[in-house]
Amino acid sequence: MEDKEFIELLSDYEHDRWSRWQKYLFSKCILNEDGSLIIPQEFVDRWSRQMNTDYNNLSNEEKESDRKEAIKILNIIKENMHE
Repeated sequence: MEDKEFIELLSDYEHDRWSRWQKYLFSKCILNEDGSLIIPQEFVDRWSRQMNTDYNNLSNEEKESDRKEAIKILNIIKENMHE
């Protein structure tokens, strides 16, 4: 497989990952009448802590979530290495 094709596969995955995250984020927010969103404090606290924590210091549950995403990427790579 050519680099350009491989980049497109990984980019497609990245967009899917980002889209799933945005849907999840929006589902946790409060929708205002003007269409803006408010992130409840509990999520601001959790996500602020997570984004400022090195992977090695995350809880096992948080690490497992990251591992699941890494496995998806690895599977894309493995499925397309010999093409």
